[in-house]
Amino acid sequence: MILALKLILAHFIGDFVLQPGHWVEDKLQNKWKSKYLYWHIAVHLLTLLLILQFHHLGVIAIIVVSHFIIDIGKLSLTNEKNYRWLFVVDQILHLLVIAGMIYWISPFEIDFTTLFGEKNLLLITFLVFVTYVCGIFMRMLLAPYIDEIAKDDESTEGGSLKNAGTYIGMLERLFVFGFILIQQWAAIGLLIAAKSVFRFGDLNKGKNRKLTEYVLIGTLLSFGLAILSGIAYSYLTTLI
Repeated sequence: MILALKLILAHFIGDFVLQPGHWVEDKLQNKWKSKYLYWHIAVHLLTLLLILQFHHLGVIAIIVVSHFIIDIGKLSLTNEKNYRWLFVVDQILHLLVIAGMIYWISPFEIDFTTLFGEKNLLLITFLVFVTYVCGIFMRMLLAPYIDEIAKDDESTEGGSLKNAGTYIGMLERLFVFGFILIQQWAAIGLLIAAKSVFRFGDLNKGKNRKLTEYVLIGTLLSFGLAILSGIAYSYLTTLI
């Protein structure tokens, strides 16, 4: 466990804390020709040596070399459309290498029976429901009002980020679901109050009664579905 924490900490420090933004920009422009790519690898090597106190030199060598190869591959394939996905793939590959090194030093087993056990599957099912399924249910229920609100919104100032409402809904339902699981009901009230404060300016500025009612219905539906999901999950876990 200590080795795993040290390797992950070294990765976080080397890949994020000690890598300035202008290094990243220069690497994206100049690819393997960028001097900052090699500075980054050197910093990563030094970080690993210091955190591991010059132990497990073979592990350090494999991690550093693989890190360089993975970064070269990412930089070669990166463009404006795929850079976010490649960032995720890049981090997954780095963590897989770290996991491989940990297994090499201290072999471990993953109990897939427990991993995909009844309780974990129940939790995953509810998380999918709270994030994606609830959003679709809400769109279906609010469908009669969406076109009308969209027409009125065309005449108002400003705009909205793409898919911002979807992500906000997912996050607020996850927060509510989590608060119920840890029995923090008061935090749900705080979340509702915080959202009301942020939305008050838009609703007050627009003086749009339809939009106000639409937001209120959507908020109550979102929180209501999340609360019911949390209660249902808590009850079902007692039956397992």
